[in-house]
Amino acid sequence: MRHSLRVLSLLLLPSVLAAQSPASVQRAVRSIIPDDIKRRIGIIADDSMRGRDTPSPELEKVATYIAGEFRRFGLTPGGDNGSFLQRYSLDRVQFVAESSAAFVHGGGDASLVYGRDFAFTDNMFESGDYAGDLVLLTGTMPAPTQMDTAALAGKMVVVTARVRNRADRQRLFGWRPAGLIIMSSMSDSLWTVSVERTNRAQLRDPSRKTGTLVVLTVRSAALAPVLTSLGVDSTAVQQAAQTEAPLAVRALGGAQFHVHARIRIVDHSSAPNVVGILEGSDPRLKGEYVVLSAHMDHVGVGRPVNGDSIYNGADDDASGTISVVEAAEAFSQLQPRPKRSIIFLTVSGEEKGLWGSAYFADHPPVPIADIVADLNTDMVGRNWKDTIVVIGKEHSDLGATLNRVGAAHPELGMQPIDDIWPQESFYTRSDHYNFARKGVPILFFFNGTHADYHRPSDSVDKIDAEKESRIVKLVFYLGLDVANGAERPKWNPDSYSRIVTAN
Repeated sequence: MRHSLRVLSLLLLPSVLAAQSPASVQRAVRSIIPDDIKRRIGIIADDSMRGRDTPSPELEKVATYIAGEFRRFGLTPGGDNGSFLQRYSLDRVQFVAESSAAFVHGGGDASLVYGRDFAFTDNMFESGDYAGDLVLLTGTMPAPTQMDTAALAGKMVVVTARVRNRADRQRLFGWRPAGLIIMSSMSDSLWTVSVERTNRAQLRDPSRKTGTLVVLTVRSAALAPVLTSLGVDSTAVQQAAQTEAPLAVRALGGAQFHVHARIRIVDHSSAPNVVGILEGSDPRLKGEYVVLSAHMDHVGVGRPVNGDSIYNGADDDASGTISVVEAAEAFSQLQPRPKRSIIFLTVSGEEKGLWGSAYFADHPPVPIADIVADLNTDMVGRNWKDTIVVIGKEHSDLGATLNRVGAAHPELGMQPIDDIWPQESFYTRSDHYNFARKGVPILFFFNGTHADYHRPSDSVDKIDAEKESRIVKLVFYLGLDVANGAERPKWNPDSYSRIVTAN
């Protein structure tokens, strides 16, 4: 009996050695200090960083600062060429207005003038001629599974359907129309301002392929006569768009819509993500990864408000960025390290359209299938003292894990609660979404917006660093639990079908 117990003890020894002692964990947790959080947010949300626009020299300074911290913590570089920086290319393009035009042939002939009657609202096309039969898309996204979406492929689609969020738009693009036509009833003055704005040189979304379709907005006054001649009451159709009618496609009598679309590249640049890796201690599980992510960019310098034109983005999202830095410092102090490896990721381009995280998800330093979870923090330095909204809890067993971890640490005084704004579709609006679409279970820590959201008044002095420190500790405990868990997190099957398979 004594011999059997000794053999059993030897068999269990590797797992015992792999666990962190309570003293090691507490030493790591004590390194998460409100003063450090406030100081670090003050560095990257200072006026000298001019709002950390993507791309900008100031964003590069922030990326360099974070890379320096990761290096100081002893993390392994996970970027390009042995560095902490992962870069993605950016093109700035401009529409060639004088060479662009549109025509309708068959049943409702019309010539549309660029700037007067229509304008491009998406810059991902290549110069060329786009044409197809006109069809009308009505109802509410998403599409029912029985809908024949092949009826949209190669067509020029007049969209009056309600497209509510990023997921709806991506689904619509995925049906491969030749073009999308959005009707607009805006006034002459607003139309003029809109065209002037869209005609300026703009960055392209680096996560999307160019040349797949053209998207334009056509003024109702220009398109309504065409639709009327094709038997469509455009006013009734636009009013119906406010209802919850099923999605439907209607052919418009064989009429064709042609667009001469011209665009030119103005300049090339790039933007950074910062990637640091803490290798796991378990010989088998260290090949799996937990990601802690946040976006380090904001909206830059903009319209002055009360004389201030620098949009500092202290809460959005210097707070989340520094939560990743603080967590990296804490995890780096653990002995032994967690069983699974941990990737600490700060991305850029979130404010432009989740660009940096999309690039990372498409070009990860490790196979995406080996990433078991993404814990994303975006705006965690304001609002309530004792609660934090965690979006995505219902989609995987990460939600149950978080509830258990939160209950095990009442000393934090931080209650993780479910999404209280489902109508806002926040699930699709931050960087975790690009992981979710790839099949990675996620949780999104978010304190909600406030009166200073996307305004110059989102400043460092309003950050509640003490509250944020408790959120970072909660994320730390959760990350440690996931990194040490015997099983990787599992999706709710229905959620996986809706979020991953459908996209």
